[in-house]
Amino acid sequence: MEGMSLLDAVRGPRDLRALSRKQLVQLADEIRRFLITKVSRTGGHLGPNLGVVELTMAIHKVFDSPRDPIIFDTGHQSYVHKILTGRAGRFDTLRQKDGISGYPEPEESEHDWVRNSHASSALSWAEGLAKGFRIKGEDRTVVVVVGDGALTGGMAWEALNNIADAGDLRLVIIVNDNGRSYTPTVGGLANHLAGLRTDHRYEKTLSIIKRTVTRIPMVGRPTYDLMHGFKTGVKDVLAPQTMFSDIGIKYTGPIDGHDIQALTNHLEQARRFGGPVIVHCVTRKGRGFQAAEDHEEDRFHAVGKINEFTGEPLSAAVQATWTDAFAEAIVQLGQRRPDVVAITAAMLNPVGLGRFAAAFPERIFDVGIAEQHAIVSAAGMARAGLHPVVALYATFLNRAFDQVLMDAALHKSGITIVLDRAGITGTDGPSHNGMWDMTLLGIVPGLQLAAPRDQARLVGALDRAVEVDDAVTVVRYSKERLPDEMTEVAHVGEGIDRVDILRRPEGAKVLIVGIGQFVGTALDLADRLDDQGVAATVVDPLWVLPLSRELVELARRHDLVVTMEDNLVEGGIGQRLGALLVREGVPAKVRHFGIPQEFLAHGSRDEVLDQVGLTAAAAAMSVLGDLLSEGAEAAQVQA
Repeated sequence: MEGMSLLDAVRGPRDLRALSRKQLVQLADEIRRFLITKVSRTGGHLGPNLGVVELTMAIHKVFDSPRDPIIFDTGHQSYVHKILTGRAGRFDTLRQKDGISGYPEPEESEHDWVRNSHASSALSWAEGLAKGFRIKGEDRTVVVVVGDGALTGGMAWEALNNIADAGDLRLVIIVNDNGRSYTPTVGGLANHLAGLRTDHRYEKTLSIIKRTVTRIPMVGRPTYDLMHGFKTGVKDVLAPQTMFSDIGIKYTGPIDGHDIQALTNHLEQARRFGGPVIVHCVTRKGRGFQAAEDHEEDRFHAVGKINEFTGEPLSAAVQATWTDAFAEAIVQLGQRRPDVVAITAAMLNPVGLGRFAAAFPERIFDVGIAEQHAIVSAAGMARAGLHPVVALYATFLNRAFDQVLMDAALHKSGITIVLDRAGITGTDGPSHNGMWDMTLLGIVPGLQLAAPRDQARLVGALDRAVEVDDAVTVVRYSKERLPDEMTEVAHVGEGIDRVDILRRPEGAKVLIVGIGQFVGTALDLADRLDDQGVAATVVDPLWVLPLSRELVELARRHDLVVTMEDNLVEGGIGQRLGALLVREGVPAKVRHFGIPQEFLAHGSRDEVLDQVGLTAAAAAMSVLGDLLSEGAEAAQVQA
């Protein structure tokens, strides 16, 4: 390897086994420099991967991937794994169209078993794989890396319960404990892990045992290693808060997650044990990049393009986002309404609740990665006379649908759910597009949903939402730049039935209904049609669930109704409106533009929208084609 970097020489996991301890340390440094350089140019999850360099190296040194599956919970921490499995040369394409994914991707490599991206599910995957191998008589060990934040999710504990019950599964569970998810991990489990990390009596007693036992000739050191690896008795006496052994799973740790030799030793012991073992590793998120380590808010959990030396963003100007607008509006609501409380699922700052938490620390609740609990807890608070606002990414509401339906809506709970990152998000791929929410929520009885088009409408929607005390209200918006204000020229209806009219040319036969972020696209479409001599009315029903009766009357006065939404076409607002118009006997033809029912590959938001034809230009060509076709048919009928 003389004359070339160690990283260049590592083309697969087996290459690690030929390296000395000194070379492994050098390789870890090279990987960190590589990550900082590459991710600074593409954007991505930098902090989590800087924290797992040695841990991932040790995993690949001890286990035989891909024969031994390695599963990453919240797979954004899999960059080092990708580097060590032959994909370093593609990192210039990270999270870009036709490039490598920011998450494990089985289509990229045999070393990736699961497209894991939503937290707390990896343990269930691992348990299922291990059971499958056991039934088939295959001698494989399943390795699962789960963060301390992910362990705040209930599904992780459902899996642990079954792992303990199975008894002899060849399963190594590595807890990557950095004390953070985005921000410091909250809750009883976090306190429990912190106790394990900091109990001085525990470490002092272990030191005494080490000095005594290792003096025994021949067998002393092996005996100590075994005791230290599976120290149930000592741990239960000195750290009674420990729960892992109490549910029947062997535990080893805490281990310095940046000590390759210690990691290798413990993982090797765990591999040989032959049953489920928890290996508790303490790591530092953002390690090796001073700017990240100094950034206490999230230690550069996810970054855009940044300066690889200072960590400063490269974008020339910071543009206001929908999240910024919500952050301002919720603080103002909190000042006026002492009954308004806020709930987040380990996403305090990403969803814009940081300012609310600073202003009203007794009225903010971070429940950890537990969206299901967040919704039901909110229903309980509503029953007690408060008005909870639950702020989530739209994609993460999917896992709490049953709670929205059966615990909140069934009880007519006055809670408000705010969905950030609704619609196409792009670079994080199919798991993070918020394209399902309006289809799912559309079947919930009594639920009311607003999709504001600009900041003024967002403020108004929130103001109205917190006034509703007998139904679930939802406000959804995009991750994009906050658009300029779009003022209506008139409106019809009032309250939840109000429909704003943004453009109303004389003689218009086309009605364009824009939903939320796509109101701007609808206006662009109208301009393009106007250039071709086709006049179009543009309207915005701020509250799209339930559908306004005013839309029916507007549709009666037009020949073609076009709907544009950043949601699935199937079951979306357009299809619901089309069905309503049929029931009401409205003869207008309806043309729906939305997201197709498929998992969309990662790329920028604009690239994905262009790929699925969800742009003003593509819609204009389609609408003009429809109009020309109808004109030809009418001419044939007259002839």
